[in-house]
Amino acid sequence: MKDFLADLRWRGMIQDCTPGLEEQLKSESTKAYIGFDPTADSLHIGSLVPIILLMRFQQAGHKPVALVGGATGMIGDPTGKSDERNLLDEETLAKNVAGIKRVLSRFINFESTAENAPELVNNYDWMKDFSFIDFARNIGKRITVNYMMSKDSVKKRLSSDSGVGMSFTEFTYQLIQGYDFYHLYQEKGIKMQMGGSDQWGNMTTGTELIRRMAEGKTEAFALTCPLVTKADGSKFGKSEGGNIWLDADKTSVYKFYQFWLNVADEDAEKFMKYYTFLDQESIQKLADAHQEEPHKRILQKTLAEEVTKLVHGEDELHKAQKASQILFGNSTSADLKQLDETSFLAVFEGVPQSQISRNELQDDFLEILSTKTEFLKSKGEARRAIEQNSISVNKDKVGEYFSLSEENLINGKYILLQRGKKNYFVLIVN
Repeated sequence: MKDFLADLRWRGMIQDCTPGLEEQLKSESTKAYIGFDPTADSLHIGSLVPIILLMRFQQAGHKPVALVGGATGMIGDPTGKSDERNLLDEETLAKNVAGIKRVLSRFINFESTAENAPELVNNYDWMKDFSFIDFARNIGKRITVNYMMSKDSVKKRLSSDSGVGMSFTEFTYQLIQGYDFYHLYQEKGIKMQMGGSDQWGNMTTGTELIRRMAEGKTEAFALTCPLVTKADGSKFGKSEGGNIWLDADKTSVYKFYQFWLNVADEDAEKFMKYYTFLDQESIQKLADAHQEEPHKRILQKTLAEEVTKLVHGEDELHKAQKASQILFGNSTSADLKQLDETSFLAVFEGVPQSQISRNELQDDFLEILSTKTEFLKSKGEARRAIEQNSISVNKDKVGEYFSLSEENLINGKYILLQRGKKNYFVLIVN
């Protein structure tokens, strides 16, 4: 068994942990769980550290359990929220639960037959038949309101700075999450919960509930990772377009790859430790090489490769790399035509575009550049641009006698027009 905590310490991935955890992990293969609430039908990179934490836990010889919050998702975690969450209907929740299970299964093999095989559970399965009266009598009486109000997630919402307050529904969230831990402790022998540092209050409610409810000697532990921030203190995980998702239909593989490639120098080494499985020696060598030649962005390139491969697989990584070379390197029409449609559209997302029919392909090229597409303002400007040798079709320079044909089509329907180095235009041929 690997030393799970020693590895996390070196990676800077421990924020808090309860006493006795080190002795527990060294004494036996231990079961631990992390919860994922179904607020959407996929997961974004904010969930990548918890996913990787489960993977590292299994690699260290322990048994990881992923909990999908079919029940807690009906309430919504108030942690870090300044106002009340909108409640999701059951149909949306069911769709979200299925989506999260699908994403988690890409990283964690729940079909494994290994002794420490991962497990996937849904807290709706044990909460659905729990009556309110039973919960109030058997669970609610174990934890005082004073204890629950001492938690940061509650204090912030009840402070004078907050004009929103907190509903009873959200107030009960930590108690329901605490009961999850107790249930898993009793029914499956799970002794440990892991998660982000914002979950510490909810997690220690679980350890406290186990201490008060379980008979005899109790051993329940909690461990949190720091919330991931950039060197400037801002939250990590979003781009200008919003969340970076782990599904390609929400965030293209090309965009995903570019996101990691553009990480700041100050953050690259830290994120290598968080998000890759490279060992200490390998990361130190890369950091030293980066320090000597920072302009080569060795850390960022390795980070982008490792994380994209982890999330989307090696084939998709190669497509993203090829797409990057096409946009930023000296590529040709042959290179462009090797891109699949998804990669092509991802690379040139946001580029101005226009449509013409197939019959119009053979029309005067100057008219296509100007009046038919408005890529250039006039036929005269188009002529001057060609004379200046600044017009390219699918990355190849063209002259004044050039005309388009179906041979120029990328994926049977696209043509990339370009003026100079950075002025792109996508022609869609229907």
